[in-house]
Amino acid sequence: MRNSDRRILGPLPENARIVFMGTPEFAVSGLEACLEEGHRVAAVVTQPDRRKGRGRSVVFSAVKEAALSAGIEVLQPEKVADEAFLERMRTLDPDLLIVIAFGQVLKRPLLELPRCGAVNIHASLLPRYRGAAPIQWAILDREKETGLTAMLMEEGLDSGPVLLQSRVAIGEDETFGGLHDRLAQLSGPFLAEVLRRIQAGTLEAVPQDEDRMTYAPKITKEHAAIRWEESAAAVSARIRAMDPSPGAFTLFKDLRLKLFEPRVLREEAEEAPRPGRVLGYAEGRLLIEAGEGVLAVGALQMPGKRRMPAEDFLRGFPIPQGAVLDSPL
Repeated sequence: MRNSDRRILGPLPENARIVFMGTPEFAVSGLEACLEEGHRVAAVVTQPDRRKGRGRSVVFSAVKEAALSAGIEVLQPEKVADEAFLERMRTLDPDLLIVIAFGQVLKRPLLELPRCGAVNIHASLLPRYRGAAPIQWAILDREKETGLTAMLMEEGLDSGPVLLQSRVAIGEDETFGGLHDRLAQLSGPFLAEVLRRIQAGTLEAVPQDEDRMTYAPKITKEHAAIRWEESAAAVSARIRAMDPSPGAFTLFKDLRLKLFEPRVLREEAEEAPRPGRVLGYAEGRLLIEAGEGVLAVGALQMPGKRRMPAEDFLRGFPIPQGAVLDSPL
């Protein structure tokens, strides 16, 4: 890499104007970090209010709730490329744009508005796992670690130069939900450190290594379908990557059962394995044979019902030893 490919970001001017863009709970810690560090957040941009639930009541995004509590102006454009929104942003005249899990693609006219650029916090160690579902895919691929990346945004998908990274080990039994919450909590202090370095003008933007790039596409129901012919370790990773949502599922008597809390009981394959065969029940877990090894499942969920410990579930819906759970694909 040539030194000319790198550049220093900042320093921020005194009393710099920041516009924060984010939507779900994952982004709230970042907004709070901006405020706790004493930065001037001129406005918060978040997705429009949505109607949810059976009553179709209007629900604010988590970031909107946090912004209103802090008395910050909230902007909710249907499309950030609309000229009316861009004109409002020109009026705000930001020095820096902070973007965390916003939910819309940002184009060049918006990215070029702030004097110091637009910084995105992404939940992976870029260039690995660019895209919509980096946490799920890191677990699904049985990675040992993931992390947070601060990146200087450009029009490409998560392709901008890297400013700073923080590495995080993935626990052996960690789920998507658990890792998501842990990274969300870490993202606030991480962004605070990024802002301190930008303010000091000591943060270098380093281009990503395109040869190491991978994508993390949006999770679909197909990804959540359990393949019993896979190894017990791979099935465990799929179940944990889909927990709590959408939930990895198998089929039994044409019912779609979601499985949770997996543990690999044995990794070695039997001579003639029968993937999906129920081997029995022990110590609060349903034992299931995989293509290689045996999986012990601690919780199950019937369609339309709540998630239950295996013991309670099997009391109302017995799955006998020797029964075979089918792979949906």
